[in-house]
Amino acid sequence: MSYFFAATLGYLLGSPPFGFLAARYCGLDIRKLGSGNIGATNVFRNLGWKWGVGVLLLDAFKGWLACFLCERFLLTEEAAASTMILLAGFAAVMGHNYTPWLGFKGGKGIATSAGVLLFWTPMGFGAALLTFALSLFLFRMVSLGALVAASVLPVVVAMRHGAEALFWVCLMMCLVAWWKHVPNIKRILSGTEPRLGQGGEDLNSKEKKE
Repeated sequence: MSYFFAATLGYLLGSPPFGFLAARYCGLDIRKLGSGNIGATNVFRNLGWKWGVGVLLLDAFKGWLACFLCERFLLTEEAAASTMILLAGFAAVMGHNYTPWLGFKGGKGIATSAGVLLFWTPMGFGAALLTFALSLFLFRMVSLGALVAASVLPVVVAMRHGAEALFWVCLMMCLVAWWKHVPNIKRILSGTEPRLGQGGEDLNSKEKKE
């Protein structure tokens, strides 16, 4: 039952759609702006950097908090500690990506995954952040930077921890990130993915016209 509660706790903590709520506070529907995603990048482009940073931190905090509360209140056996904490963290990512408050549609889980990493492996978080920053500097595409960082993370974790539970969770988060970024990948390949500094072009309308 502890695993069930850990997964439920993580999913519920990950489900608040802060990007949607921020835009709604401003009288807007973020799902109808830019890429239509509720994540920090789309909020940043359409509401400004202050809102974007706020949503980024809150989304990351969801992943961190899920792991923290699981460790603090749900653990009963030391041997099950790592698996249960990681389960709560991964469930938080899925709660963000498939939030019940928006018809099981949500973000892409990058910030929430970062929160999980920050709690569990600061070294892995630092490696992912450095990779993201370097990719963003070279290509000026947030989505590409996120994908590169997500891909490097399991490799870094495997080198340090081996094929432990952390590696498999990082691998699953990587695969989920790629799956959620399929529209971005298509735009990258077609040369239409917005670069850093570009405004909130309505990509939803553009794709419908095409």
